[in-house]
Amino acid sequence: MTVQSKPSIGPWGKATAGATGAVLANALVYPLDIVKTRLQVQVKQKDAGGGTSAAHYTSTWDAITKIAHEDGVHGLYAGINGSLIGVASTNFAYFYWYSAIRTLYQRFSRSAAPPSTLVELSLGALAGAVAQMVTIPIAVVTTRQQTQSKADRKGIVATAHEIIESEDGVTGLWRGLKASLVLVINPAITYGAYERLKPTLFPGKTNLRAWEAFVLGALSKTLATITTQPLIVAKVGLQSKPPPSRNGKPFQSFIEVMQFIVAHEGPLGLFKGIGPQILKGLLVQGILMMTKERDYGQSGRFGAVKPTHSVR
Repeated sequence: MTVQSKPSIGPWGKATAGATGAVLANALVYPLDIVKTRLQVQVKQKDAGGGTSAAHYTSTWDAITKIAHEDGVHGLYAGINGSLIGVASTNFAYFYWYSAIRTLYQRFSRSAAPPSTLVELSLGALAGAVAQMVTIPIAVVTTRQQTQSKADRKGIVATAHEIIESEDGVTGLWRGLKASLVLVINPAITYGAYERLKPTLFPGKTNLRAWEAFVLGALSKTLATITTQPLIVAKVGLQSKPPPSRNGKPFQSFIEVMQFIVAHEGPLGLFKGIGPQILKGLLVQGILMMTKERDYGQSGRFGAVKPTHSVR
């Protein structure tokens, strides 16, 4: 009896599967996304007496309850349409380009062996950079929608038009691109941590159980988030409207955002919102790893089980 092997899944198939999984996972945890964004853009201001004013949101739960009270429960889903479009487009582009670049590499590689970890990281970083350059405008629009009050909130097209008219023209839609390009190291760290932790936590295992893949994906994403959190906060600051003490002038670089936060809140301010950021990341990454390990685990390598590229 002949054993039939599974048909090879091309770049479009992998891109569609990756984007679909990312959209579903992000939709489930979207309130955490808006909460972490609100926490990351608020800045403690010095009052006339020299003291420091309290932040509007003091914790994840405080943010959830205040947003729900001020804007209703649907306020926790403000900007969700743009966010899911952004997640879908970014992950589709990432998975497509990763699959295409990896296939091209293997075609011209002189070695029949699978790509090394360093090569996998390089291919993933290149695919992530291409994906970010193409899809960052929707991330900028989504961040604006998430940080606007209910009265000021507009649709996707109207928000994009407002950014173009009020700031740097069309280039305003690419605010935070440099930070986003640097943040391609986030999936690379996730991937590297996954590969390192797998033999340590589950020695001798090629195919992981669903809960094992979930735990491993969650842990690897947590390590990546802690490492890159200051840059994530800076990127959100670049893409949101500037705080009042900036006199209406937008930040010009992520270094400037970091300096501003440290001056007003100290170094720990660069890690604000890390609670919901980690919780969202580990849930999304855990779900994706669990699903993909089950679908592609037979390969025995992580190559088909790439981490989601979203670091929002």
